[in-house]
Formats: sequence, structure tokens, C-alpha cells
Amino acid sequence: MKFTINNLTTNPTTALRRAGYRFQRHAGAGEMSFVHPMGRGGYPRFHVYVTMDGTTMHLSIHIDHTKHTHGTMTRHGGEYDGDGALGTEVERLKHLLK
Repeated sequence: MKFTINNLTTNPTTALRRAGYRFQRHAGAGEMSFVHPMGRGGYPRFHVYVTMDGTTMHLSIHIDHTKHTHGTMTRHGGEYDGDGALGTEVERLKHLLK
């Protein structure tokens, strides 16, 4: 699920850290990856990819249900629709980051 936050007044790492996310890695092409575990074992977790365009933050969020289990491939059980927990998390982030 994708959404945008306009006129961000702080850097994205600080903003998402305040929302309970931790920086995971630079994903290339100016993209950063952040995660917010929902369980003690690290999964399920919210996973956000962020790019910046000036003060506009573009976010792409999904839920990773399980750790990668397909060898070297990056496939996993994920949820990408805005229903349920994912929709609630998007609304929480919009409120916290505005």
C-alpha cells in the first residue's frame, strides 16, 4: 500500500523512529527500509520503504507475516492491501507524521 506525507518537518529516520520503526537498510536508488515488529520473534512486522522528494515522503508499506523461507529468493508471506491491521497502521502513521 502506498501513501504520501507532505511537508515533513524532520528527517524520515527520526520521524519513523518516533512512530516505533527502526532503520533496517538502504534499499538503493535513494530508498530506505524500516521495520516495526508486532511480535516478540520479529514477525509479523510492518515493513516500510521510504523515498524523499524534497519535504515529501513517499511510503510503501506491507506486513511481513514470516521470515523469508525460500532459500536465496526474497519471497515471503506478506499482506499488501489496506484492510485490517495494515489500514489501521497507515492511518496511525498519517496522524503521527503529518
